[in-house]
Amino acid sequence: MAKNIMIQGTMSNAGKSLIAAGLCRIFAQNGYRVAPFKSQNMALNSFITKDGGEMGRAQVVQAEACGILPDCRMNPILLKPTTDVGSQVIVNGSSIGNMNATEYFRRKKDFIPDILKAYESLDTEYDIIVIEGAGSPAEINLKQEDIVNMGLAKLVDAPVLLVGDIDRGGVFAQLYGTIALLEKEERERIKGTVVNKFRGDKKILEPGIKILEELCKVPVAGVIPYAHIDIDDEDSLSERFDRNPVRKLIDIAVIKLPRISNFTDFSPFEKYENVSLRYVKSTSEFHDPDMVIIPGTKSTIADLKWLRQSGLEAAVKKAASSGTLVFGICGGFQMLGNSVSDPLMAEAAEPTEISGLGLLDTETVFSGEKVQTQTNGVFSDIPGMLSVLNGMVYKGYEIHMGRSTHSLPVIGHNNVYGSYIHGIFDASGISNTILKAICAKKSIDFEKLNSFDKAEYKSRQYDILADVVREGLDMELIYRILNREV
Repeated sequence: MAKNIMIQGTMSNAGKSLIAAGLCRIFAQNGYRVAPFKSQNMALNSFITKDGGEMGRAQVVQAEACGILPDCRMNPILLKPTTDVGSQVIVNGSSIGNMNATEYFRRKKDFIPDILKAYESLDTEYDIIVIEGAGSPAEINLKQEDIVNMGLAKLVDAPVLLVGDIDRGGVFAQLYGTIALLEKEERERIKGTVVNKFRGDKKILEPGIKILEELCKVPVAGVIPYAHIDIDDEDSLSERFDRNPVRKLIDIAVIKLPRISNFTDFSPFEKYENVSLRYVKSTSEFHDPDMVIIPGTKSTIADLKWLRQSGLEAAVKKAASSGTLVFGICGGFQMLGNSVSDPLMAEAAEPTEISGLGLLDTETVFSGEKVQTQTNGVFSDIPGMLSVLNGMVYKGYEIHMGRSTHSLPVIGHNNVYGSYIHGIFDASGISNTILKAICAKKSIDFEKLNSFDKAEYKSRQYDILADVVREGLDMELIYRILNREV
């Protein structure tokens, strides 16, 4: 039977995902078999596992930190928002349909057997399970039906670390207020609090820490400094949208669709010192990029309408006609075709057909059955600018309802391409080769971009995270909590 520890936060974005990943890495470094777990996740940025199941990206990151393969048991319930009031509900890797918020709230407890089955299966295979909560345990209007914070802690008998975000201000009020709103049994589960994202001299915090410990009757288990670590946790992923980088030697524009999903697809391009990766949502931000990427989306038809209304459709078509490399992934690929239709209302509220950008000779029809699979192979028959990819190994995963009239991993001509494969730029050498093609077009020396080893880089980032968390936390106390000594 595995030992467990749960990381809850005073709010969303408190940093619990990365702290959980850091603990996963530390325990793995210390020789334990470790697995992450989050009973319910809400995210558009999902992943397809080796056996074809769909799960949230945050637990994929945590699994990588553990040194193990992602497994849907680590995230048995995934909610993928389809509208402001509804989501696609995925249980143990498979979609069971769309539900509005009221219906899901009413049915939440029906999923407890699925959650426990997943957890108990992991429990037999690992030494330690690091559990992540969601939002705040003090959402008093939702506590009765809770299956992800204290409700889950009770189900699996987990001790809790409560994380507050000092970077937003008011961390002592966050921590004390959260604990004060909990019931007595819930308060007893909290074995330590954590001040996260601290900048400055920790001595300044000591008077406040002493008072907080007296008020909350639990120790402060650590103060974790604000650190710039390049790891895509679910809470921080959207921060990249607010970046407005200076255009560099090679400039890549990603269209920031309203319902953008799987935006880690472009991470490989962010690691080059002289490549700018910009997220654009208006024609005034578009400028004159060297490559345009239209990303995946949870609502292809709605986002295609937005692309048209925003003027960005015209900007993309103009760039394509001038020879700029254009690449669409999943929903973005569907948009590049001649038409997108949804006769069965798999995505839209009524049967819909809409014309695409007409840059690729393909049509897409949505069906009721979702494709979700990992895929790999060797590129072949790619024409035009990216013919240099032929013969290279690719790997990734597919998540889509639509079926398009093509059978290749990449379809395209001249300088416009599309693919259903998420993670298509991740395999060794792929991003290098694409950037070399752009450099050749611009007569730029590729070496000036400064390339890197992605796998080594990612592993090093997890080690840096572990160092930061290990230094900030009282690890002796953490192990005492694991061993039920406090």
